Amino acid sequence: MGYSRFTLHYGLACVFLALHPVYGDVSYSIPEEMKRGSVIGNIAKDLGLDSGRLSARKARIDTEDNNVQYCGVNLNTGDLIVQERIDREGLCAKRASCVLKQELVLENPLELHRINVRIQDINDNSPQFKEESLRIEIRESADKGERFLLGEAHDGDIGENAVQGYTLQQNDHFKLNVNTKSGGRKYCELVLDKELDREDKKELTLLLTAFDGGSPRRSGTVVIHVTVLDANDNVPVFSQTVYKASLPENSPVDTLVITVSAADADEGLNSEITFAFDHVSDENNVFSLHSKSGEVRVSGAIDYERESSYEMQISAKDGLGLVSYATLIIEITDVNDNAPVIYLKSLTNPIPENVSPGTEVGIINVQDRDSETNRQVRCSIQQNVPFKLVPSIKNYYSLVSTGQLDRELVSDYNITITATDEGSPPLSSSKTVELSVADINDNPPVFEEQSYSAYVSENNKPGSTLCSVTARDPDWRQNGTVIYSLLAGEVNGAPVSSYVSVNGDTGVIHAVRSFDYEQFRSFKVAVMARDNGSPPLSSNVSVRVFISDVNDNSPQILYPAPEGNSFMTELVPKAAHGGSLVSKVIAVDADSGQNAWLSYHIVKSTDPGLFTIGVHSGEIRTQRDISESDSMKQNLIVAVKDNGQPSLSATCSMYLLISDNLAEVPELKDISYDEKNSKLTSYLIIALVSVSTFFLTFIIIILGVRFCRRRKPRLLFDGAVAIPSAYLPPNYADVDGTGTLRSAYNYDAYLTTGSRTSDFKFVSSYNDNTLPADQTLRKSPSDFAEVFGDCDDSPEDYLAIYFSVYVSFLAVTMGYSRFTLRFGLACVFLALHPVYGDVSYSIPEEMKRGSVIGNIAKDLGLDSGRLSARKARIDTEDNNVQYCGVNLNTGDLIVQERIDREGLCAKRASCVLKQELVLENPLELHRINIRIQDINDNSPQFKEESLNFEIRESADKGARFPLDEAHDGDIGENAVQSYSLQQNDHFKLNVKTKGSGRKYGELVLDKELDREDKKELMLLLTAFDGGSPRRSGTVVIHVTVLDANDNVPVFSQTVYKASLPENSPVDTVVLTVSATDADEGINGEVIYGFDDVSDENQVFSLNSKTGEVKVAGSIDYEKESSYEMQISAKDGLGLASYATLIIEITDVNDNAPVIYLKSLTNPIPENVSPGTEVGIINVQDRDSETNRQVRCSIQQNVPFKLVPSIKNYYSLVSTGQLDRELVSDYNITITATDEGSPPLSSSKTVQLSVADINDNPPVFEEQSYSAYVSENNKPGSTLCSVTARDPDWRQNGTVIYSLLAGEVNGAPVSSYVSVNGDTGVIHAVRSLDYEQFRSFKVAVMARDNGSPPLSSNVSVSVFISDVNDNSPQILYPAPEGNSFMTELVPKAAHGGSLVSKVIAVDADSGQNAWLSYHIVKSADPGLFTIGVHSGEIRTQRDISESDSMKQNLIVAVKDNGQPSLSATCSMYLLISDNLAEVPELKDISYDEKNSKLTSYLIIALVSVSTFFLTFIIIILGVRFCRRRKPRLLFDGAVAIPSAYLPPNYADVDGTGTLRSAYNYDAYLTTGSRTSDFKFVSSYNDNTLPADQTLRKSPSDFAEVFGDCDDSPEWLRWFDFLLNGLSVLGRHDGS
Repeated sequence: MGYSRFTLHYGLACVFLALHPVYGDVSYSIPEEMKRGSVIGNIAKDLGLDSGRLSARKARIDTEDNNVQYCGVNLNTGDLIVQERIDREGLCAKRASCVLKQELVLENPLELHRINVRIQDINDNSPQFKEESLRIEIRESADKGERFLLGEAHDGDIGENAVQGYTLQQNDHFKLNVNTKSGGRKYCELVLDKELDREDKKELTLLLTAFDGGSPRRSGTVVIHVTVLDANDNVPVFSQTVYKASLPENSPVDTLVITVSAADADEGLNSEITFAFDHVSDENNVFSLHSKSGEVRVSGAIDYERESSYEMQISAKDGLGLVSYATLIIEITDVNDNAPVIYLKSLTNPIPENVSPGTEVGIINVQDRDSETNRQVRCSIQQNVPFKLVPSIKNYYSLVSTGQLDRELVSDYNITITATDEGSPPLSSSKTVELSVADINDNPPVFEEQSYSAYVSENNKPGSTLCSVTARDPDWRQNGTVIYSLLAGEVNGAPVSSYVSVNGDTGVIHAVRSFDYEQFRSFKVAVMARDNGSPPLSSNVSVRVFISDVNDNSPQILYPAPEGNSFMTELVPKAAHGGSLVSKVIAVDADSGQNAWLSYHIVKSTDPGLFTIGVHSGEIRTQRDISESDSMKQNLIVAVKDNGQPSLSATCSMYLLISDNLAEVPELKDISYDEKNSKLTSYLIIALVSVSTFFLTFIIIILGVRFCRRRKPRLLFDGAVAIPSAYLPPNYADVDGTGTLRSAYNYDAYLTTGSRTSDFKFVSSYNDNTLPADQTLRKSPSDFAEVFGDCDDSPEDYLAIYFSVYVSFLAVTMGYSRFTLRFGLACVFLALHPVYGDVSYSIPEEMKRGSVIGNIAKDLGLDSGRLSARKARIDTEDNNVQYCGVNLNTGDLIVQERIDREGLCAKRASCVLKQELVLENPLELHRINIRIQDINDNSPQFKEESLNFEIRESADKGARFPLDEAHDGDIGENAVQSYSLQQNDHFKLNVKTKGSGRKYGELVLDKELDREDKKELMLLLTAFDGGSPRRSGTVVIHVTVLDANDNVPVFSQTVYKASLPENSPVDTVVLTVSATDADEGINGEVIYGFDDVSDENQVFSLNSKTGEVKVAGSIDYEKESSYEMQISAKDGLGLASYATLIIEITDVNDNAPVIYLKSLTNPIPENVSPGTEVGIINVQDRDSETNRQVRCSIQQNVPFKLVPSIKNYYSLVSTGQLDRELVSDYNITITATDEGSPPLSSSKTVQLSVADINDNPPVFEEQSYSAYVSENNKPGSTLCSVTARDPDWRQNGTVIYSLLAGEVNGAPVSSYVSVNGDTGVIHAVRSLDYEQFRSFKVAVMARDNGSPPLSSNVSVSVFISDVNDNSPQILYPAPEGNSFMTELVPKAAHGGSLVSKVIAVDADSGQNAWLSYHIVKSADPGLFTIGVHSGEIRTQRDISESDSMKQNLIVAVKDNGQPSLSATCSMYLLISDNLAEVPELKDISYDEKNSKLTSYLIIALVSVSTFFLTFIIIILGVRFCRRRKPRLLFDGAVAIPSAYLPPNYADVDGTGTLRSAYNYDAYLTTGSRTSDFKFVSSYNDNTLPADQTLRKSPSDFAEVFGDCDDSPEWLRWFDFLLNGLSVLGRHDGS
């Protein structure tokens, strides 16, 4: 239909307005300032309302802008009462009509009534003037009829209550003139009716009264003070012509120095004296002069050393410029405020370390800027340095060495020189002189270690790094630079350089070729370290290179011999039992250590289960008894592997014949023996005895030789060495004497034959990051004697030493003070070094640089040729700028810097520059005084470029005007001598002289001025000095003729009007007012201003010069829609006129609508019906017209809507059903938008809560629950937890759990489980048994705390899981009684035949009932086997004749639980076809009567016993007869760190092995009384950490190898013999 949205809203609003009628306005008129609680009228009666329902309808008074509520309503009586103070002036200011708009609001139904309260003005404000008093200064020469403007009085009231008239107190000189402004406001003027006379009356006091027209009448007064101004005709006069004062230096700022005073016979402005310094100079920065009191105070730093006196010119000037002068002289007294300053004049740095004592290394000069006693200085240095200070000329000291220097001990000296003056209190300062000692090549390189060891694996790559040697040289730079090289030598007949090389810069030693451990195992090289000094120094060190073995040799099989086509055949008796020795494989490996440990394995065999081989012994044994079914010919392939990484191997074939005699073999084509002697066994036994006897004899001979050996010299040293621990690589250490020490910790012993001590050092392997190589040999410092006898002293030096000794003697014997002695000693040195007389020169200032002042060498009688050698130089006493220098070639004294007499001495008549000529070797000092003569190099200058004077045209003839003085930096005749003035018609010049002789001028009016004739005069003033050539300076004098003030400013308009939009920015120009004054100068300068102080002055600003009215504050139409202001235009002397300014403010849409929540029902029950009113909203907009029309809305996604009501009121109404469980809170955003351009909007969020009703029962999270518990549980253990949720709130949502009644196995359910009412956790009340029942159900109820309460139920199933708590029960064979369960086994039973079956059950279930069967013990382990899961006992092979008839089996039955439970039973088997064959069944035993086996056992036992007895006797004999031998290693226990061991077996005795889980290494030293024994864990077991060391005492283990002074090769040979004997013995026994 095309209607706008606003039109629809507006039409809808009209409908609601029809439903809610708005009644007419009610108006009241009241005076302002009524008391709170006063009744304005009965609003209920006037509007026809029922006063009894006002409270129920929530009647209240609102304002349109919701600001202060001035009125309220009495809900009992219906009266409209005053609630806040009503001030008409505060509400409406000066507006004639003041109406207060209020609104009466009622609800249920909503009604709105407008109330207009008209505020009437009462006379409650008195007229007030801006100031308490008015001060007017009028010249006594003022003419009769002159007018003087007075301020206006202001009254906050309006109409007749405002200001109506003024009256003036009766007097003789003035009358009052009252005028009316355009706005009707009245002001007055003071008119001079009779001339003033200052001598008659200096001041007049008048009372001005302003009164209003109110009843009662009110008034305000102001006092007018009229001051009669005097004519200026007297000059100020000082009390003294010259003022003198004394002041100590460093006086604090604001210290009063002196007070000057001057008097002027005039009064008022003419007698007000202003003191000032006459001209700008440095004195003005040091002192300040109070312009009123004449106090001279300190304003800067007072420094006696900078200026000892000040002379200043002071002027006293009255109000109109008459001036006089006086001189001020201030003398400064010295204070000890300057600490001595130390200057380093000469220094020899660095000093050679071989410098002789007594050498002068530096010259020190000490200066103190204070005077007299304060500048006397003592100088000293610290005691702990080999230097001293020797006093010299004046304040000079020589720094002299006193002892021998050594740069390697101390390379730098920080010498602190301390200077202390004799002031009170004394001041001191210090200076640190850094002296470096120059190096001399006096130290050879020193290696960090006495010897080095390098470890390298064989087959290394050429060029690989072996180790690094490091030598240190404490000298500096090239003297300390170390170069490494190899010394000539041979290794195995070849030059050492063909094996190793050394890096000359780094000392890193590299391998030149690849090494072979089997060729040689170690060698030595010598390395030389040489420095780069001159001459060079060097030292040598020995490096021992150890080569470690690599697995590069395969095992070699010695037996059976692999060469040729012959076969190595062994006979195996048919009656051989399991474990019988058949043969042995013998192999060796050329490598050593673990690489030579061999293991034996059968790779392939004819019958895999018949033979086995010893892993480490190589012995081939039968695995079981030989049976008839075994093949006669057995072929074995044996592999021999070493223990290297990677492992190398070799194989051989072994042929075995199962036969008692070779004759039984039908054919021997492939397997035969060349020897046919049937008595082979006998020959073997004879050979074994012969060889054994030979070796035993050989061992006895060797031991005899050892017994008879003489004492040898020591190889190493006594004493324990603490060896640091470190990481060990995974290598084996040989224990039985056939290997080497660990590669990770090898060592070298450096010693001299017969020495008792030496250095012993462990060093890490070349590839291990272990200890830093920071141990070096420490040499003790040598003592240095302070010898002075070798000094080449001069006679003066000897004389000085003599005097020093003499004065020291006086100090000891006569008790002189320390300072007195030093002063006396200084006098002695001064006597030895005479100071020559002063030399004076006189020169003009500003000489060019390089100009010759004089020949100083000639004037002082010095040899100019030695000036350079004696380091001649010019110094100043205060060490500031060096203005002069000396030409070392000619001896001329020359100008070095610009010399400006004015900069050095200012105005002082005498200017002397003091310099000093200093010479060394010997030290001399000559004073030079240079007198600086003044030249005319400065022109007279005025302080300013121009002088400005303003003189009234009414000035009298003869009036004097002082001029500024001209200043000249020169002195005497070169200073200012005269002035001259340019020729003119009105002025002449009068020159005067001050007390100090300085001249200044005065301008004298010789002819009256006329402003109409000439407004300005330009004069030229010139100042001249008396120098040659003559210099001058000029200044321009500007004379301005002032006009008489006789015209009032006039505005261009009487009323100014302007329009301004609100919110205009600051500095926006509103309009410009203008006024003109016919006068000129200050009389024609118009100043604009607001006539009175009001709020308008805070909003607008008026430029006093241009008349521009600008915005200065916030322009708000809603606060003020128009402004009316009074503007004044005033000239320089106070004549004024007025105009009115009216500014109309236009409205701008700058106020967004404001939303007020007038009423709200919160919370809302969730069962509230749709259409219920829950709140009332009011919307206000402070703008006007269209800008204040407002639309209001809320969002669409809430069950509420806004219904327009009366005026700007809206009702918030529900539109749908509420559910707190779905939405518990609503954030309703109300948006209000006005119709302005652009439109503004605002929003307000109303939070509504929905009150809960118990309409939801608890709901369980799951439909049913299951709990799982193991049987035998503890009572009280948790089974599970049930959880129910209730979406209601607080008590309606609080859930309580309980069990429903029920039974489990006839017992109440509560005797089995319980539930926690708060948490829902279900606990077991008793221990449950799986074998009794496996599951049961319980019902749990959840109930809330609502009214009425709601509940729900859930089923919980409890499942009991089985635990392995029952052992297996064996049903067959029955374990009861002592009867034997016997089974018959036929003799013809074949392998796999069923013999019997063990039957068992388990009360548990699942895997706990899974049973397994095992034979724990049997008479013949290889004969029977049992089914692991069936329990069936079967034969493992065919029954043979050799099998025992009686077989006993012990069977164990285990279940599969954790932990497992078991039961055992015995099974007795008879191998027989008939029970009659069994002679008896009571005893089951073996009756083997094999006599051969017994014989073999006896022979083996005797052989082994004989061997061990012989071995023990030999060892005891050696120990008994041992003499003291030199030790191979060292005494004392060494803590050997743990290391990683590989998972290999270590063969110890040739017949068995250690456990892989706990292998061990024994680290011991030959000849030591103690050693360390360490357990380490296997690589795959988490057991003990490998850092526990067992200490074994000497009594724990026999030191078998402790006394043997033989090489490791002999030990390995001896071990080989013992192993061979053991093997032959075992072979013979078998």
